[in-house]
Amino acid sequence: MQFLDSFADCKPATDGHALELVILGEPASKANSRQIVMFGKRPAVIKSKKAREYVKAALPQVLVQCRRVGWRCIGVGQLRMTLRIFYASERPDLDESIVLDLLQQVVYGNDRQVREKHVYHAIDRTNPRAEIRVEPIQVGLELAAARIDMEAARSGMETA
Repeated sequence: MQFLDSFADCKPATDGHALELVILGEPASKANSRQIVMFGKRPAVIKSKKAREYVKAALPQVLVQCRRVGWRCIGVGQLRMTLRIFYASERPDLDESIVLDLLQQVVYGNDRQVREKHVYHAIDRTNPRAEIRVEPIQVGLELAAARIDMEAARSGMETA
């Protein structure tokens, strides 16, 4: 498996379509499970073994699902992401960062494109997984809808 070498295969986030994925397995926390290794005489911090194994198992799942629906990497534009992470127990902290990194260069060009996140923690002892929905944010329409909602709220407060 290989990430994209460039954004040549990426398309703008303008078609309005969403991608829904399920990655089987429990995502490892990136924040709490770093490992210190030596590169020559220089120490470096890398992902834990559990995090590396998760990426190794999850990436092929993502690639197969993207191919199945004809998804091409979204290289530009703002995105909204909803993640439901099902852990096998209550112990892990909610940490979506490894999933965001994993999807980079496959689903979107850079995880900085994700401007809106909805992340949920759930328990499924027999089937830990991450359920993901990624969709373009239509910035002009989103702002117009927000303005209409604010104006409606204001007029409702004025009449009360």
